[in-house]
Amino acid sequence: MPTIPEPPTTVGAAIPANTPHAVSVMFPKWQDNIYYEEGNPIVTSRMECGYPRFFIHPFIQKLCDRLLNKYGKVNESGMLFPSRKVAERCREFMKQYFSETQTVRIVELKLGPAEKYPAMPIFMLVFPEDGFKIAKQFWQHSGDILSSRMAERCLEVLDEQDKKDKQEQEKPLPMGNRSRYANKKQSLSIEKEEKPVEADQYVEERYGRNLPIEFTNQAKVALRRRIAGILSTEAEQSIQIEDYHKATAIELESQRALQGDRNITGLSEEDVYLYPCGMSAIFHAHRIVMSVLDPSKKSICFGFPYTDTLKILQKFGNGCYFYGLGEDKDIDDIEAKLKSGERILSLFCEAPSNPLLKTPDLKRLRQLADEYNFIIVVDETLGNFSNVNVLQHADMVVSSLTKVFSGDSNVMGGSMVLNPNRKHYQAIKAYQDNEFEDLMWCEDALFMERNSRNFKARSKTINANAEALCDYLVEHPKVDKVFYPKFICRNHYDSVKNPTGGYGGLFSLILKNEKAAQQFYDNLHCAKGPSLGTNFTLASPYTILAHYTELDWAEEFGVSRYLVRVSVGLEERNHLLKTFENALNAIDEV
Repeated sequence: MPTIPEPPTTVGAAIPANTPHAVSVMFPKWQDNIYYEEGNPIVTSRMECGYPRFFIHPFIQKLCDRLLNKYGKVNESGMLFPSRKVAERCREFMKQYFSETQTVRIVELKLGPAEKYPAMPIFMLVFPEDGFKIAKQFWQHSGDILSSRMAERCLEVLDEQDKKDKQEQEKPLPMGNRSRYANKKQSLSIEKEEKPVEADQYVEERYGRNLPIEFTNQAKVALRRRIAGILSTEAEQSIQIEDYHKATAIELESQRALQGDRNITGLSEEDVYLYPCGMSAIFHAHRIVMSVLDPSKKSICFGFPYTDTLKILQKFGNGCYFYGLGEDKDIDDIEAKLKSGERILSLFCEAPSNPLLKTPDLKRLRQLADEYNFIIVVDETLGNFSNVNVLQHADMVVSSLTKVFSGDSNVMGGSMVLNPNRKHYQAIKAYQDNEFEDLMWCEDALFMERNSRNFKARSKTINANAEALCDYLVEHPKVDKVFYPKFICRNHYDSVKNPTGGYGGLFSLILKNEKAAQQFYDNLHCAKGPSLGTNFTLASPYTILAHYTELDWAEEFGVSRYLVRVSVGLEERNHLLKTFENALNAIDEV
């Protein structure tokens, strides 16, 4: 098991500390989260990083600024994307929500190749400064973001080119052409400069986590097989990364004959697609649905989801029906609509949901989908396929690999898995064959593959820790309610739970009032910031961070403004229990 780092204590510090591509940031006090949401420089000026879809990574900001200085005009801003198609989709989005689109343009660049890295295509969408908020919405909703590691390599290429240009300009003139002032400025030519090893570089590279870049394709094959659930533990331990290669036709047939971790036959590595992050997988699942079926129909968002899933369904396409409570009586209403003649495009849900940990009746929803011809997309991020088998009821399953699959909180990634046994499989597959773009940056794939090798073992430990913690909290007099699949919609969760699976590592709790929540949070000694599924315990005042501008609306669906969400890690169990006991003891008696 990985070593659990001590959480940082200063506001704005990367989580984990000294990690240049960390995907979380420390907000040690409740008020820090409010300052962040309000854009207060007390917090924002001290942030080393943030969750990459919400806080554009400093490397990407720096790269964009440099390119804008060269290719932009006064009062223009820009956004960087990994492909022309993505940049064009952002431009179309801006045409819908931004009035001054006549000056929006795409600047296409290619940097490198450099050393072991391939040529890096960069597509910069340039627009008037006041259009930045709209472009940022697309970046956040679609998830088709540029990798911070790719931006870092691009900056290195630009720095090297600037250095060469400077050396060329400062070369001494031939003796016959030198002026009497030439000897006042001379430059030493440096062949190769040794850089000191920084702490952040050490953290990223420790335990052999950096793999040769030439094994990128093999790493992606390993990831697809791991996510498909067709790799045995023995195979994982015996196969070296360099031995993974795209399967032959015979090997694919052998994979399809297996009944692997996902408990269905017919599945192969070719049914798994990798994306820059989990939200990108959701966004593209929606695009697939609109292409395969009638896009004039509305979709359904079932249950209170992670915020951007609902935004995607509302802003892209013909809109959606929102069943925010996600209860059995809502399925009754959906069935009544369908029986009355109304038709829907798709149904998106989470199993379980974030942050209320509700699981829908997937079996009943599947029956309706088969009868009335709509597609079901399930986000399994919180359950994860080591605990739950939701693919049997879905057409597509999406997940954020950034979370427990990686665990190390230092790389972004997402996945989509197709169910080969569903009616629309061939149409979805044909669409993907024509439209899919592999936008996972090579280094991110290497880190993700390395991080996820012990995913199943970590998941079991996290399950046990979370269950023990929730069993303690649900009986505590200062805790008003615990949201955890063991206690919420358990019958529906148990219907998809694997025989050896658990209830996952995420839970939410509500204290007696907002003051109690603040005191608990401020005295909880663990990492505190956005994201989840980390190897270390990570807490956040979820509603403040995700719905600060719509707190009353969120409350309508049972999401309290002082809800605290906790992602449980791999720490020693008694230590975890003591940590939460101490935080609860810090609450004033009501």
